[in-house]
Amino acid sequence: MALSDPLGDLLTRIRNGQRARKNSVNAPASNLRVGVLDVLQREGYIRGYERVDVRAGVAELRVELKYHEGEPVIREIARVSTPGRRVYSKIKDLPKVYNGLGISILSTPRGVMSDHEARQANVGGEVLCRVF
Repeated sequence: MALSDPLGDLLTRIRNGQRARKNSVNAPASNLRVGVLDVLQREGYIRGYERVDVRAGVAELRVELKYHEGEPVIREIARVSTPGRRVYSKIKDLPKVYNGLGISILSTPRGVMSDHEARQANVGGEVLCRVF
């Protein structure tokens, strides 16, 4: 079955997995998903992830979820740019998420990065999602 929003599917799997107190969740692999998971791991929102080959030509990502004192580290994860409505932002117009406590994940010409990294690199792009 083809997905119309693969990144939205990944975010929903993470959200549902944390509500069900799962240790890990699986999702189909893609380069965009790997980029977003890299940012989430660098920022400390997930423990890590690994690429698992299911069969020849088919791979999955196993995402290790992170909890602090029994509560999920990710309190809110929401898609901003959707397939029907793309949201682009210049770096000077990019708002801070919860006054800097959360992050926005952007797809830029230099790759997928957090809003902190994008401000340092002085590059804007498509706002993929917000995480708090």
